[in-house]
Amino acid sequence: MKTKLNSHQIRKSREEVAYKLQDQIKRNPIVLVLDNVLDTYNIGSFFRLADALAATKIYLCGPVVTPPNIKIHRSSIGTWKWVPWEQFDSTAECIKKLKEEGFEIVACEQTENNTDYLETKYNFPVALIAGSESQGVSKEVLKLVDKTVEIPMFGINISLNVLVATSIISYNIISKLPKK
Repeated sequence: MKTKLNSHQIRKSREEVAYKLQDQIKRNPIVLVLDNVLDTYNIGSFFRLADALAATKIYLCGPVVTPPNIKIHRSSIGTWKWVPWEQFDSTAECIKKLKEEGFEIVACEQTENNTDYLETKYNFPVALIAGSESQGVSKEVLKLVDKTVEIPMFGINISLNVLVATSIISYNIISKLPKK
């Protein structure tokens, strides 16, 4: 799809029109998996990120609020209508499906066995998991991933906001797509 819409046009776009045109957007082989991300403004912002990345899909996992929702609509500027999404009761269930579809499962989390996101090699398609605002990616989910990546922190704070960290890592991932 060559047409680009500004924020006003996206907000005003009708759901049924957006759903029909979703297939015309050339998608990148990356999906975002939200592991119990509860804040509706963060969820909306993830939709905006997924749209910016031209991600294939976004998965909302756990007892989370899903579109349509006014807070998600506001923070996503309406991009929730333009990005394919699916809700799962559990992230583990979602990961099982994605592994069956051939996705490499990558968690954005600080662990003992993680690698610097800049030094990581990815096998496409990639599913990038973002954890909850307060707990990060759950221990149950970390047992299911293929690798974990982190962003080095140089100040006193040990972590970034979940959306900011996912944005940095996801743009790095798509920058490593094979050139056509």
